[in-house]
Amino acid sequence: MAESLLDIIMSPEALSCPLSLRLGVPLIYRSWLQLVWVLLVGISSVSEAQQGIQPQSIKIEGDITLGGLFPVHSRGPAGVPCGEIKREKGIHRLEAMLYALDQINSDPDLLPNITLGARILDTCSRDTYALEQSLTFVQALIQKDNSDVRCSNGEPPIIPKPERVVGVIGASGSSVSIMVANVLRLFAIPQISYASTAPELSDNSRYEFFSRVVPPDSYQAQAMVDIVKAMGWNYVSTLASEGNYGESGVDAFLQISREAGGLCIAQSIRIPREPRPGEFEKVIKRLMETSNARGVIIFANEDDIKRVLQAAKKANLTGHFLFVGSDSWGAKSSPIENQEEVAEGAVTILPKRASIDGFDQYFTSRSLENNRRNIWFAEFWEDDFKCKLTRPGIKYDPGRRKCTGEERISRDSQYEQEGKVQFVIDAVYAMAHALHNMHLDLCPSSTGVCEKMDPVEGRMLLQYIHSVNFNGSAGTGVMFNENGDAPGRYDIFQYQMSNISNPGYKVIGQWTNHLRLNVEEMQWSGGERKIPESVCSFPCEPGERKKMVKGVPCCWHCELCDGYQYQLDEFTCDMCPFDMRPLKNRTGCRPTPIIKLEWSSPWAIIPVFLAILGIFATTGVIGTFIRFNDTPIVRASGRELSYVLLTGIFLIYLITFLMIAEPSVAVCAFRRLLLGLGMCISYSAMLTKTNRIYRIFEQGKKSVTPPKFISPTSQLIITFILISVQVLGVFVWFGVVPPHTNIDYEELKPPNPEFARGILKCDMSDLSLIYCLSYSILLMVTCTVYAIKSRGVPETFNEAKPIGFTMYTTCIIWLAFVPIFFGTSQSTEKMFIQTTTLTVSMSLSATVSLGMLYIPKVYVIIFHPEQNVQKRKRSFKAVVTAATVSTRLSQKSNDKQNGESKMEPDRSQ
Repeated sequence: MAESLLDIIMSPEALSCPLSLRLGVPLIYRSWLQLVWVLLVGISSVSEAQQGIQPQSIKIEGDITLGGLFPVHSRGPAGVPCGEIKREKGIHRLEAMLYALDQINSDPDLLPNITLGARILDTCSRDTYALEQSLTFVQALIQKDNSDVRCSNGEPPIIPKPERVVGVIGASGSSVSIMVANVLRLFAIPQISYASTAPELSDNSRYEFFSRVVPPDSYQAQAMVDIVKAMGWNYVSTLASEGNYGESGVDAFLQISREAGGLCIAQSIRIPREPRPGEFEKVIKRLMETSNARGVIIFANEDDIKRVLQAAKKANLTGHFLFVGSDSWGAKSSPIENQEEVAEGAVTILPKRASIDGFDQYFTSRSLENNRRNIWFAEFWEDDFKCKLTRPGIKYDPGRRKCTGEERISRDSQYEQEGKVQFVIDAVYAMAHALHNMHLDLCPSSTGVCEKMDPVEGRMLLQYIHSVNFNGSAGTGVMFNENGDAPGRYDIFQYQMSNISNPGYKVIGQWTNHLRLNVEEMQWSGGERKIPESVCSFPCEPGERKKMVKGVPCCWHCELCDGYQYQLDEFTCDMCPFDMRPLKNRTGCRPTPIIKLEWSSPWAIIPVFLAILGIFATTGVIGTFIRFNDTPIVRASGRELSYVLLTGIFLIYLITFLMIAEPSVAVCAFRRLLLGLGMCISYSAMLTKTNRIYRIFEQGKKSVTPPKFISPTSQLIITFILISVQVLGVFVWFGVVPPHTNIDYEELKPPNPEFARGILKCDMSDLSLIYCLSYSILLMVTCTVYAIKSRGVPETFNEAKPIGFTMYTTCIIWLAFVPIFFGTSQSTEKMFIQTTTLTVSMSLSATVSLGMLYIPKVYVIIFHPEQNVQKRKRSFKAVVTAATVSTRLSQKSNDKQNGESKMEPDRSQ
């Protein structure tokens, strides 16, 4: 283990003795902490060291050496540390450091007589590989005991002193910077990053030697939350590359969105560090599980962004996802190459930057001849110009054209300055200004590096770095806060394709502690200007309440306020007051219309028509009886009770008009009084008549003495006594519950409130109506019983038979009335049906009484006056005897019809 670690820590040039002579040399570190750390991180590189693989680097001589870490190559496939060369994020940024060193070394006012050198390494976009490479920076700080080492001739080896790296510029990715910062912290080497934005790196207790010229993702996350809210989105997904940059960025976004409120996360997906085949198709499939969350917040590296766009295009989802990309996307063209349609409308964020004209002139003038210090420039040249150089050990590919060396950047290839070039230059200048200020304080009279700066003390240099304040390459101030972070200044871009001459990224806003977004300049797929929606649930329609989804405050189901409910507020439906119904859009309540039975209604026309006919007929009968008051037929019918009975019939017809009339206190009082009174009068008179007949013939069977109370006066008294019971009950009712009107909102309240009506009615329930009629019904039933008992009376005797038929028919009518009346209690037209049923039943019963008892008499009186003559008077005894004989003859006739031959004695003899 020790031998391998020593090989890694010491470069090939470090020792002049053969490798075989250096075996078994122990490592003695400056402290046990350094020993443990290097042992741990060195394990992963043992196999490479044993194979002789040494880190490639750019070495530039100088009085003070700076380290540099750049992702010159992309991450390689499994088992291979490095992949393809990265032209923009790799070579552009590396050349920016070389350009800055040239500018500083040629500046007589900055670090005069001091030359800055560099040791620049390739991280291959992989944190573990970068960690192995960064051990190069700490070689000079590791003390080695070489007392036991001898060359073959017995002489001690000549060991050149490795260059001492005083500070490191880099790294790019946050995960790489975190890994390297853990090593550099142990050796007190300050580090300034030009692109790492993970919020975790702001932790001064863990990364005290780390600084950066770009703002942390906590600012970026705040800016992205502000962008999402400005576009009216409340339901988005997040997508992060595994590692500190992606995961920390998403964590910051989640935390800020929770604190701000009103923003929900549908999916939070992590892209593995080593994605398996089909991994990105699974990512797109998961995102589509919450397809309403069209907005996708993406904190991912450039390679992952490109593969996400490819997977979306493959799934035929072009234009569906609305990406909001972090600064790793920024305004780069490489992630969206050949995926422009999918990326259209993507909103990206990038620390505020400017194109450095001096760097453009420098870089476009680079060639194979004048840039040999960059060991990766030839590889860049081949990739940029799509040609092949002839190099030793490299087999020529006949399928590609041969490079001539006469190609020129920007002229023969597409060139656009990478977005972080400005920050690389600022990071180098920040280190230079710190060294300059340190030199002024420690070596005020010295030209060049004095003893106090040899070596440079890292902790002191860190204090000078935090104190710098100068205008950077873009003219903006470069400074650091107590955590080593730069202030937050961002440009907001949108990738647009339609309606502009040159498709590409367009600046649509800025963020410096608050957002300034030009929404009118935004453009989406197909040139659409309206911002697409990314919401979990769309706003509810008026009259709908939100039923929140548990645990997801931005998601809800819209539920209609049904029945008689209205929308009280956003989340609540409440019942309208009993006398109101909801508006059509259910945002409030309105008074329920009040109705009554109108005279023009079909439900009223038929009862009124029958009542009018009945009143005319009754009036005609009464008039006829008055006109022929002293004729035998009128006198034989019992004038006094006939007039009472006809009065009752008249009142029965009259009650129809009171039942249909608009309810008022007076109308309700007369309804109570006359509803049962008309029938009570009629049936009291008929009961008195049938009772009189029954008592006469029952008494006649026993003796020839007439029964008591059969005179007209007695009959009237009995009738009025029966009537008085009804009248007394009504007046008691008046006293207990005075008549009044009310509006019944429950009777006509169907499920659909549009058909709800309040019914203006008297305070007579169905039950009270039955109570009101119950006495009359009792009289009717009693009268029917007497009519049945008197059915043996001769047809020519008085009115027994007609009264019997009248009562039978009346009973049938009222038996039919009951199921109709109570069977319609659930009908929406209950009031109309019941009123019509009641009035028609009463009119029919009155008509039956009038038709069977009086119409035949009127017919005889008017059309056959010859029959209206006085007949011989018979005594009570003769009447009874005649009736008895008639009854027995009738019985004998019935016996013969039944086949009976038994003879009975004649009791009348």
